[in-house]
Amino acid sequence: MNKKQKKMLLRIIAASVLLVAFHAMPLTGPVRLLLYLIPYFIIGYDILIKAGKGIKNRQVFDENFLMAVATVGAIALAISEPDGDYTEAIAVMLFYQIGEWFQSYAVGKSRRNISELMDIRPDYANIEVSGTLQKTDPDDVETGSIIVVQPGEKVPIDGIVTEGNSVLNTSALTGESLPREVNAGDEVISGCINMTGLLKIRTTKEFGESTVSKILDLVENASSRKSKSEDFITKFARIYTPAVCLGALILAFFPPLVRLLFLNQSAEWGEWIYRALTFLVISCPCALVISIPLSFFAGIGGASNAGILVKGSNYLEALSKTGVVVFDKTGTLTQGVFKVSGIHHNPIDDAKLVEYAALAESASSHPISKSLQQAYGREIDRTRVRDIQEISGNGVTAKVDGAEVAVGNDKLMEALHVEYIPCHQVGTIIHVAIDGTYAGHIVISDMIKPDAKEALARLKAAGVQKTVMLTGDAKSVATEVAKTLGIDETYSELLPADKVEQVEQLLEKKTGKETLAFVGDGINDAPVLRRADIGIAMGAMGSDAAIEAADVVLMDDHPVKIAKAIKISRKCLRIVYENIVFAIGIKLICLALGALGIANMWLAIFADVGVMILAVLNAIRALFVKKL
Repeated sequence: MNKKQKKMLLRIIAASVLLVAFHAMPLTGPVRLLLYLIPYFIIGYDILIKAGKGIKNRQVFDENFLMAVATVGAIALAISEPDGDYTEAIAVMLFYQIGEWFQSYAVGKSRRNISELMDIRPDYANIEVSGTLQKTDPDDVETGSIIVVQPGEKVPIDGIVTEGNSVLNTSALTGESLPREVNAGDEVISGCINMTGLLKIRTTKEFGESTVSKILDLVENASSRKSKSEDFITKFARIYTPAVCLGALILAFFPPLVRLLFLNQSAEWGEWIYRALTFLVISCPCALVISIPLSFFAGIGGASNAGILVKGSNYLEALSKTGVVVFDKTGTLTQGVFKVSGIHHNPIDDAKLVEYAALAESASSHPISKSLQQAYGREIDRTRVRDIQEISGNGVTAKVDGAEVAVGNDKLMEALHVEYIPCHQVGTIIHVAIDGTYAGHIVISDMIKPDAKEALARLKAAGVQKTVMLTGDAKSVATEVAKTLGIDETYSELLPADKVEQVEQLLEKKTGKETLAFVGDGINDAPVLRRADIGIAMGAMGSDAAIEAADVVLMDDHPVKIAKAIKISRKCLRIVYENIVFAIGIKLICLALGALGIANMWLAIFADVGVMILAVLNAIRALFVKKL
């Protein structure tokens, strides 16, 4: 509870105690009025000031104006009667402020998840100077600097570990409690907490471009992007509030004048003005104006706590209507890391075949070469290799320990007149020939993410109608991945421009109001992320361009989180619609009862404050997303 909330709570308690005490005293006349005005001003002075400023700034019709007119009018009626009751006016203001305090507390609770996320902001970076550590503003650290992160400190800037090993707590970023081990050569992102060992990190970005800065920017700007439901409520309130003020004015004066001028009856001004004031209290649109934005805010906060960043409530609303999900393959459904997955038709030892291939490819920086060297698992001894020749698009030839070694594709084997054995396994096939004799082939594959199949199953269970995969890979590879994961449609051998064109065609085929979501992680996915109705970026390992272009960012790169994001959005929208129907329905019933004189000021308090509290309580449910 912050200072403002504590101060308001003290005002509520003080006004309540005084109201009860004065009600129990036998007070009369001017003294009674003066004493009752004390709790009234204690609890309502800020509402009166806001109403006055609204009138001064020509922004009259808001909830402060309605409360001020209703309570001041009720006090005026009480003064005009011999035994007038001041408690109703004070109670209206008191319960209204209780509702406002409750709403403020609820917003604070909703902000807690995002506040925890905001705690990832580092206060300083350690730079070693003359053997001592100096704390420096992260903004002042240049790219390529060596920073030191001690146990218990936050990683302030993205970089690569140059020295040390440790365990990082990434829960503030990913929502996952499982720690991550890092060693020299590993990339680390800002916002993680160093748990055990001391790390020296060479920064690869400036602080303003680091992961932590981008995340904070996304969160801070999320509330500025309003959904259609929020826009509707804003427009509704602008029309509704002046309309009910006019209705109250008519109710106060029209029936008494009709009774007086046409029916020759007593005007009963007090009764009709009381009805009008009750009508004003009932009509206050607080429940809608407060609970709808709060529902979206809570939904975004709950998603943030689960490692899903949504850039605005408009995107949360669009996400709830997702009917088609389109995936990029590499780095999204697959790990984007090529590994040796098979060795076939090898008359010699498998390890020996990989050793020959790794040594022959040792001069290349190609991902395939790196995967062979990784499979070899030992330091490359360049003295064993000479006469390396790279045949563009085909492979390499080299002398390894004096033997003529050729490593490459079908075309290389054909060019060397080596009879090879085709491979029917999906992946990149690396044939190896030693001294002109075929020695077998190595299969290198991009490994499917462990939770990719579950992610597709959950999307189907969540009601997604169609899943599509777009990739630049060969048709055979794409078909195999799609078959393994259960994807409905696959388009392969696509350039970045082809992906945009394909998404546009899918958008044209849509029926109804469902939206199309595209999920990607690479820099070449940025145009497609922008073109789709909803762009979802795999954030932790994704490119900056993809994160900038996306509307939703998954911080831990697990595609299974997509279904969770959709479920969170649908729960949030369901709560929003419940609050709209409930608030408007109760208001209309109570307004009718108030106009007919059946409802008194106490029922008006329920229709205003009671409905607002119930709607706020319902909105808070959007925070709880763990079981989705």
